[in-house]
Amino acid sequence: MLPLGLLVLAAAWAAPLADVLPGPFAAHMTMHMGVVAVAAPMLALGVAGTPFDPVRRAPRWFAPVPVSFVELVLVWGWHAPALHQVARQTALGFALEQGSFLASGVWLWVSALGGDDHRSANRRGLGVVALLLTSMHMTLLGALVALAPRPLYACHGASSITPLEDQQIGGAIMLAVGAVSYLAGGVALSARLVREARA
Repeated sequence: MLPLGLLVLAAAWAAPLADVLPGPFAAHMTMHMGVVAVAAPMLALGVAGTPFDPVRRAPRWFAPVPVSFVELVLVWGWHAPALHQVARQTALGFALEQGSFLASGVWLWVSALGGDDHRSANRRGLGVVALLLTSMHMTLLGALVALAPRPLYACHGASSITPLEDQQIGGAIMLAVGAVSYLAGGVALSARLVREARA
């Protein structure tokens, strides 16, 4: 799973998304979702339960619910119009945005999925809560972006659609990918807990 996660991450950062998608904001949101909602869980699954699992060495740094709030602050912060512009217009801003998305995404997913099996039931329960909380805030943010009555972001670039339509597509991408990914992770982790309780 780790090589596939690295491949998805490379594709998210290197693919010419602006040439494929209808607008620059939709392309940026696709990159964001590729990093936090697709590559991050794959990378976490690739290390969880292995000798490289960081939760085994430092479990206190991987408390799922507090980590989910760190990701909430970072995701909502970078979607504030002023910070979004910094990320779109400067190389340093872009690197900080994407780096923090990747770090917080992997941190959250590995917090929920990692750890030793004999001590992980409680962690998995908290992981379910953390992933479902993240799904809810991704849903809310995606809906706010998609349903805003005016453009919130000054995204410029070749586009066949209006800035508002571009923003609506970007919000829909967050709803379709981000919210669903974290919800699916929470449901899968819940199912694992039920199976282990029955065993």
